[in-house]
Amino acid sequence: MRQFIFGFIAALILIAAGGLGYVALGLAPVATASAPLPFEKLITGIALNARVNKEAPKTSPIPASDEVYAAGAQIYRNNCAVCHGLPGRDQTAIAKGEFPKPPDLFKGKGVADDPAGVTYWKVANGIRLTGMPGFSGSLSSEQMWQVSLLLSNADKLPATVQTALQEPLRQ
Repeated sequence: MRQFIFGFIAALILIAAGGLGYVALGLAPVATASAPLPFEKLITGIALNARVNKEAPKTSPIPASDEVYAAGAQIYRNNCAVCHGLPGRDQTAIAKGEFPKPPDLFKGKGVADDPAGVTYWKVANGIRLTGMPGFSGSLSSEQMWQVSLLLSNADKLPATVQTALQEPLRQ
């Protein structure tokens, strides 16, 4: 039994030393163009989903309306579009250089399938190690709900809001 415990401890030390060596020798992928580490997406995805499911609000304190969508569109254009893009527009230079790539929230599935509370949690708190900042220090709760409602209803926005979102960003 003593040999087993010694072997187990030695194996743990070797694994830790190997991991430290991997990082210290500059072998770990840290550039934005590098592929993710094995299991990186899986582990971070599981952690994010667990946290969001635990903490995301279940209902919005403000009702969805055309006025809320219009306000959310302006907030989105000013704070989100530089990374996540606008409908029918090419990615910005910033978005092209980010890792992981920020999702285009108006192409394909986007976040229209997500409850507004899930989007609100992500807007308020950000997502660690992705470049997604938390906006709770720079936007009001109402503003974060407006953009969250806009995104969760992106597939059913009124024509006026869709037109406003398709205008190119000023640079």
